[in-house]
Amino acid sequence: MSTDSSVNSPEKPESTFGKRVRNFLIVMVAIALSVSLVFGLRTETTSATLAKLSETSTPLEVAVSNGKPSLVEFYADWCTVCQKMAPDMTQLETEYADKMNFVMLNVDNTKWLPEMLKYRVDGIPHFVFLSQQGETIAQAIGDQPRTIMASNLEALVTGSSLPYAQASGKVSKFSAPVAPTAPTASQDDPRSHGSQVVN
Repeated sequence: MSTDSSVNSPEKPESTFGKRVRNFLIVMVAIALSVSLVFGLRTETTSATLAKLSETSTPLEVAVSNGKPSLVEFYADWCTVCQKMAPDMTQLETEYADKMNFVMLNVDNTKWLPEMLKYRVDGIPHFVFLSQQGETIAQAIGDQPRTIMASNLEALVTGSSLPYAQASGKVSKFSAPVAPTAPTASQDDPRSHGSQVVN
């Protein structure tokens, strides 16, 4: 009978206290892990990755003259597609850093307007593949899967034709600002219709 009485007896105060301490510790650990996760996600953002890519970017002037092939990316910090691709581009840059140049040109910087007009950038990200001599080989616009970018970069490094040249994916729309031209005296005269005729 003594075994039945111990089974049906109420719990001892020590075991209740031990459960409370254990539950309290579990709650504290869960809170600590949640806080760590939130702060970790805040510090590891894709815009920071774009900033890192921009910081490690080869200057365009160096890229077209140092004898290595180059990948030029037109991007913007606000571009969601650019942000999405940034982790893949970071991995590719790490993998190919010693074999080629990675150039990042921010479309919000008017310094790059001549290049934006030259390559007809109307959506970003806009990628331009340059040969060792700095000549344009191909372009790709929009979201590109990592495997496609890797195949193109491998071909660029080996001097082969790019397997996915002229590729297009999802883009963030962008219009390059066109600087107004200075008015001339003939343009101000409404009777000078000849200036409107293009030969």
